[in-house]
Amino acid sequence: MKICFFCDSIFSFGGVQRVLAVIAKELAKSNDVTILTLDDPLLASNDIYELKNNNVNIVFFSFVEINKLSNYIHKSYSWAYKKAQLNGRCASNIYAKSSFPRKQRKELISKLNEIDADVVIGVHAFLSIKLATIRKQLNAKKVIGWMHNSYYAFFEKEPAYLDGIKWHFKYQMERLDEIVVLTKTDANLFKDRLGLKTNVIYNPLTIVPGKRCDTDAKKFLAVGRLSPMHKGFDILINAFAEFAKSNSEWTLDIVGDGPEKDNLLDLITAKELQDRIKIRPFTKDIQSYYSAASVFILSSRWEGFPLVIMEALAHGLPIIASDIPVCREFLSEKDFCYLYENENVFSLCNKMTKVSSLMNLKETSINAFEFSRTHASIISIMNQWKITLNNENTTLV
Repeated sequence: MKICFFCDSIFSFGGVQRVLAVIAKELAKSNDVTILTLDDPLLASNDIYELKNNNVNIVFFSFVEINKLSNYIHKSYSWAYKKAQLNGRCASNIYAKSSFPRKQRKELISKLNEIDADVVIGVHAFLSIKLATIRKQLNAKKVIGWMHNSYYAFFEKEPAYLDGIKWHFKYQMERLDEIVVLTKTDANLFKDRLGLKTNVIYNPLTIVPGKRCDTDAKKFLAVGRLSPMHKGFDILINAFAEFAKSNSEWTLDIVGDGPEKDNLLDLITAKELQDRIKIRPFTKDIQSYYSAASVFILSSRWEGFPLVIMEALAHGLPIIASDIPVCREFLSEKDFCYLYENENVFSLCNKMTKVSSLMNLKETSINAFEFSRTHASIISIMNQWKITLNNENTTLV
């Protein structure tokens, strides 16, 4: 089978890129796999996921620029459509053409039909919408939209990723042969609120685990991009400050980089916790941090499917996590996970106090490790993908 993934980038670090690389390499073992990317061709030498060595073809693509007058006309309608948030198929079809001009549509149609894949998969929402708009002109037997974020992130958080185009998303995505989402929670939301049927496929573990965690280290760990109002590291630091008032032994490592770093460092200084909270730069050897920690904390305000949870569990780390939908679905009532009220500093502090005083932390660690072996294996995830790719009548949620 010939399979083509259409993505905005595969030559950069990121959760979406890592998942795509893992899935593409596995499929390439028995299929002809191409990644059509919007990356700059100059990045070709930076094959950080070793795709070429695993028989994954890379094709570069860029959209032609639109002349100023045409661009002004297109953007004017697009602005009006988003402002009015029109709910109607006709208005959506007009917006589809204004936001994706004819010249660009013809380019993409030509490139994808030249690749001649049996299945084309749009990676994330924006490119999936473009594929939906040109679905009838594509020769592929099946075109799939693969969502990498939650319904909440797309339409309800502020600012929402798909702000102003909720109904456009609905009407265009109906044109696709299938939509893949990350959780059953999202599948239900897409169905109940937009009438879209979807197929649920969890993300696999994307790293080779290091040695098991150190439950005697008395160290909390958090990992993620330091971006405002997402990963909740400000909540975590404030919660640790409360926790530290009655505990003088445990420390906290936050591993990541991003635009919020200086603000977080200022917050740590204001709390006078420079000796107990460290912000570590992102590293390719993230396994060493998981192995050195005792408990993992996910303080995110929202998530699609947090890869860091699977990475932490694969190292046997007990989990403290915000009670966002994906965590409730995946981790609720597990004896190695402790959910706290999302964005509640004192609720998180209470869970930190509870877990840090557990006498059976090593046993809890064993349970976490065993869970990861059965729920994040690449074999089980790939079986789901193979069914989706091969079955023209896949049962949808």
